[in-house]
Amino acid sequence: MRYRAAIFDMDGTVLNTLDDLVTALNWALKQCGHRHDYQGEIVRQFFGSGVNVAIQRALAYEGGLGERDLVRIGTPGFETVDGVPDAEVERIAAIYKPYYAGHSNEKTGPYPGILSLLKQLHEKKMPTAVVSNKPDEAVRILTEEVFAGLFDVYIGEREGIPRKPARDMTDLVLRRLGLAPADAVYIGDSEVDMQTAANGGMDCISVDWGFRSHAFLKERGACPIVSDAKALAAEILRD
Repeated sequence: MRYRAAIFDMDGTVLNTLDDLVTALNWALKQCGHRHDYQGEIVRQFFGSGVNVAIQRALAYEGGLGERDLVRIGTPGFETVDGVPDAEVERIAAIYKPYYAGHSNEKTGPYPGILSLLKQLHEKKMPTAVVSNKPDEAVRILTEEVFAGLFDVYIGEREGIPRKPARDMTDLVLRRLGLAPADAVYIGDSEVDMQTAANGGMDCISVDWGFRSHAFLKERGACPIVSDAKALAAEILRD
């Protein structure tokens, strides 16, 4: 096999978390007096770069920013948003995080074929990991409740470690596994995941069943793009 380990994003890649994200985000926004009627299609575009960026995007959208510009928020040069105070983002995030941690597995579940895929990788003695921009507590809860024993290492956003697309979290995972970047492949559903793999010196496989469309991924140079777990297994296990 070409790869010795597989590192996965969580939201939109192994888990369909969208409904619980929608509920938690709308609840936190409501507590702070903001628009709180967002539906799944727009919330897909809010997430991918961590909770604070998702909240920035929601507030910017509330303020009139167009959908096409949302993806720029949270990228270099666009860490702050005019009309979206950092203090307000932090206030909403402080409400969102504990609420989501307590309600993260109500409507969430693995995408079709993912559990079988992970079992197949373990049967072949291939280490697996999750690296996500979700809060670390939520990553731990979901990994242990949904994927008990199927991931060797899992890490979410935590203080002191730069979030994706910085390579710090993937480097930490690789050190724990005793592997080099060239030994692993990163699997994700967004532009952030593509950048994470590139920054970390890893190959990337993109999936099109998550928070970004096939066309969106293709426009940004994703290759390969797979559409089901069987195709993903073939890419991970190819020679």
